[in-house]
Amino acid sequence: MATVLVVDDTPIVREQLRRAVAGLPGITRVVGAASGEEALSRWPVERPSVVLLDVRMPGIGGVETAKRLLTRHPEANVLMTTMAEDADGLARAIAAGARGYVVKDASPEELSIALAAALSEAARRQVPAQSRGPKGAAVALTEREVQVLDGMSRGCSNAAIGRELFLSEDTIKTHARRLFRKLEAADRAQAVATGFRLGLVR
Repeated sequence: MATVLVVDDTPIVREQLRRAVAGLPGITRVVGAASGEEALSRWPVERPSVVLLDVRMPGIGGVETAKRLLTRHPEANVLMTTMAEDADGLARAIAAGARGYVVKDASPEELSIALAAALSEAARRQVPAQSRGPKGAAVALTEREVQVLDGMSRGCSNAAIGRELFLSEDTIKTHARRLFRKLEAADRAQAVATGFRLGLVR
């Protein structure tokens, strides 16, 4: 049973996320905050199980909010949200300790997977980032798999990645399946989040 704090400066987006999260199994309470500053003040009061934090907001912004929150409360579970792929912002937030990210228009299934991962993988912080994977096992992606993961982190489709690497879309899909298995990722979002966390993509 979990409480989720949704942080977004746009009221309609905040409400949409709140409703989407409230409909997921295991979520007992959803609260909102309109800014990073408000999120920092509410976290000690609410003690949410997960914080859904917008990457780009006015004021101190999502990345700085994540840094400050995790510095003050290292046990916090932070999952970034983004309207579009924002590799730079996401990378900086994940480097600060955020668990990963989810796009704001994610399907209920994708949102559920992302929240479940954030809730269940608290021990990942204690694992050396460069050499350890989701459950502590060594991760060894091939150069091609890293290139495919990099393309995913930039929001490229399989076809676009194939054009960049002069490979067929089917070949890209094969590499994607392999890297998903190695990273124990259910989808692109989880794979990219894990890739940022492990330093496999920048």
